[in-house]
Amino acid sequence: MSNINTQRDDALAALIDDATRAGLLPPNASRPVQDVRPWPLVLMTAFGAWLAAIPLVLALGVGLESVVRHGPGAYIVAAIVLVVAVLLIRMRGVALFVEQLAVPCLLVGGSLLGYALFRDCSTQTASLLLCLVCLVVAAALPRDWLRVLLGLVACGLLALGIIDSTRDWIFENDPTQLYLAWMLALALWLAAHWLQKQAFNDGRGAPVAAFLESLSTGWVLAILLGLVFWSGMTFMLGGALGGGFTGEVAREVSRHQAGAWYAQALNGVSLVLATAAAAWTGWRWPALRQLPAIGVALVLVVLAWFMPALGPVLLILAYCVTSARLRVAVAAALAAAWIIGSFYYQLAWPLASKAALLAVAGAVLCALSWLATRGAVLHLVESKPAGVAAEHRAVRLGVLGGLLLVLLVANGGIWQKEQLIAKGEPVFVELAPVDPRSLMQGDYMRLNFQGLGVLSTLASVDRAPGRPLVVARRDARGVAELLRPYTKEVLAPGEFLLELTPKGGNWVLVSDAWFFKEGEAARWEKARYGEFRVLPDGRALLVGMRGEDLQAL
Repeated sequence: MSNINTQRDDALAALIDDATRAGLLPPNASRPVQDVRPWPLVLMTAFGAWLAAIPLVLALGVGLESVVRHGPGAYIVAAIVLVVAVLLIRMRGVALFVEQLAVPCLLVGGSLLGYALFRDCSTQTASLLLCLVCLVVAAALPRDWLRVLLGLVACGLLALGIIDSTRDWIFENDPTQLYLAWMLALALWLAAHWLQKQAFNDGRGAPVAAFLESLSTGWVLAILLGLVFWSGMTFMLGGALGGGFTGEVAREVSRHQAGAWYAQALNGVSLVLATAAAAWTGWRWPALRQLPAIGVALVLVVLAWFMPALGPVLLILAYCVTSARLRVAVAAALAAAWIIGSFYYQLAWPLASKAALLAVAGAVLCALSWLATRGAVLHLVESKPAGVAAEHRAVRLGVLGGLLLVLLVANGGIWQKEQLIAKGEPVFVELAPVDPRSLMQGDYMRLNFQGLGVLSTLASVDRAPGRPLVVARRDARGVAELLRPYTKEVLAPGEFLLELTPKGGNWVLVSDAWFFKEGEAARWEKARYGEFRVLPDGRALLVGMRGEDLQAL
């Protein structure tokens, strides 16, 4: 290990000498002093300092409550706390405990200033002023990780300062302002990098360049998080979140009005940015100007048209990959995967159309991958030895086998559902509203069924292995009444079984929601019964909704 450290020190010294002779660094440039304190010691000290800061902050709040609650006292106390925290962090030779104690003090000062600003100003004004304060404090701090966090907070405050605070942009389903706010933040991020390269790419501007680099990292992470949140929940996340507050917010955020007047404009912005990302990558990496890479770029550009959040994320990914900002590039790649998965929940599209689009995109990518392995045809790579060719053949067979397995599982599930619909007995179960004030919740209908509540509770308490079954009886119209939990007893004539499904920590009858296309609420608000297909073993499938007289809707 010591030999490795010595080699690194020698390489750094040689790099500094070369940069000094080239004029990139001033003549008196020297190796920066490294923090040699072990990170476990720093972590434990920071943890102790934060714990010690809690009673200190509580005592400060109690003692100065009358001062900060009204008038300019909050501004004065916040300014004093912020200045002291910044000075402690900047001070060299200060004890590690005291240095770490300054971090929660920084948080307390910023929170107190935010309280005062939001108390006395509008939401937009307070957010923009706090954004400016974050930038100033970040410029005064010498710690890169603090600059990253402050950059993230500053970008979020900028977005909050741009949107209209009088509108509930989550639940009123008007995401345009927030999207444009993230686009402005993205433009500022690109402008900062251009300024960093043009004006501070030398030895004299190194401190400013380092500041911009750390700040922009947090800034772009906020953009990625914002676009992920804006795009809504990703594939299968809704089932994991369940019916709590988090799940409700995630479902509401995922409801974008694809038919609104601004939808095509947002799609166009995403398309332009995705095209710019492809062009930038091809310009910086000429080796990618080949058929497989161009095909992948075209697929992503097409997907960006249907997913407005994907275009800006692809542009961030392209810029970070080509500029060796690999950590941010990984975050952008994860954000892109999330956004593509969120397309599953865009209810303005029929599920079959969404599946067809993604299936075509996947097939094209598979074909391009196969073409990329044919290096001799495309002249992308030189011919490989026989052993390498055999290894590539095994990889291709593995990929093909995995694809066939996925298709087999997916089509097997579809076949099972089709058999259940074809062979199952029609059964109707009366609906009971989840919320007496409203049965309809946006583009889906929350479902509950008469008599299910007690049976679901009993099944949760019992916690027997496997899925619980309930006994039901059907009348002459086919309407079922849920009677009791099934305990392996012999069923009476006319009785049958229904299997319950786990959802959000409870047991539901197949599903607790009926999703429909946007704009069809008037059609489904007349629903009074759920229509099921049931097999003798209790397996059931919700296939439709029926009206008051069991008429099809």
